[in-house]
Amino acid sequence: MNFTHTEDRRMLADSLNRFVTEQYGSEFRNQTAYQGFSPERWQQFAELGAIGALFSEADGGFGGSGFDIAVVFESLGRGLVTEPFLGALMVGRALAAAGSEAQKARLAELIEGSTVAALAHDEPANHYELSRVSTLAERQGDGWVISGAKSVVLFGDQAGLLLVSARTSGALDDEAGISLFLVPGDAAGLQCRGYGRIDGGHAAELVFDQVRLGADALLGAEGQGLATLEHAVGYGVLALCAEAVGAMDVAKQATLEYLQTRKQFGKPIGSFQAVKHMCAEMLLRSQQIAVAAIDGDDRIARERALSAAKFTIGRIGTLVAEESIQLHGGIGMTWELPLSHYAKRLVMVDHQLGDEDHHLARYMALGRD
Repeated sequence: MNFTHTEDRRMLADSLNRFVTEQYGSEFRNQTAYQGFSPERWQQFAELGAIGALFSEADGGFGGSGFDIAVVFESLGRGLVTEPFLGALMVGRALAAAGSEAQKARLAELIEGSTVAALAHDEPANHYELSRVSTLAERQGDGWVISGAKSVVLFGDQAGLLLVSARTSGALDDEAGISLFLVPGDAAGLQCRGYGRIDGGHAAELVFDQVRLGADALLGAEGQGLATLEHAVGYGVLALCAEAVGAMDVAKQATLEYLQTRKQFGKPIGSFQAVKHMCAEMLLRSQQIAVAAIDGDDRIARERALSAAKFTIGRIGTLVAEESIQLHGGIGMTWELPLSHYAKRLVMVDHQLGDEDHHLARYMALGRD
């Protein structure tokens, strides 16, 4: 496979990297990230085409391949951007894959940045399992009523559009019987408790108390939403892998530069062979993650590759965070040093869309199918 970027992707990467460097410095980022995100920057990212690059031309974008997604999210990772790109990607991919023409028309709102979207799937007891859904959706008249709770919904307190998984039939863990619904962020009966995340951005606990929806809220066929959910989350996993690669590269470079100034026994610590080897290993593993995250056409092969990549991200991301801080010493933990924020993000990436234990078990289970 040819991993060389096209001229268009190089131009997009250059534009995004330049914008992040000039308009998304660490001081600005830390002022806004722990309050949620900057609507002004979100609009500017949309105008740059960063959201449109996540979708194909048929869906109103101008990219949409795994390479395009990796280019965007690697740039975002380099700047620790907290704007709600991940929700736009996953909800948008679900709309594109299973939506009616009227529902697909909402993709334009996501691409232009006028609507914040969030995937509401995780529940207090599902531990990353896509098929474990206890939230219920029942038919009432010609519409639906949803009852249940969702946990750690990224930007769930600021989203105008929620993609909610709910069970319309079957037992708790059945793969069949899961349906997807488009729910307005201000729907009657929706209770929301938002909070800041340790690595920046917001999340929310959502309670659906007899939330009433029209028939047009159902996305795709009733009871057949699992495949669409897996499809959307797969793109999210790829995006997180690319984001972590960008963050790792910055952490590595910051550590290498620091090692050239820090001295032990009268010599820069960066000149010590063991430390040089450690830094080279960090870079090599970062490069391997980018290759492992590429998606494919065959479902089993694709999902195994994504789980392998996410497992690697979880393990190596934590290693890079820990070793970078160790090589910096105590200063590496301070708020004022950007590295500490990169370390937090790298550790927390492991806990999004499945941690390393979950994806290792999933990788092995898919190999037995």
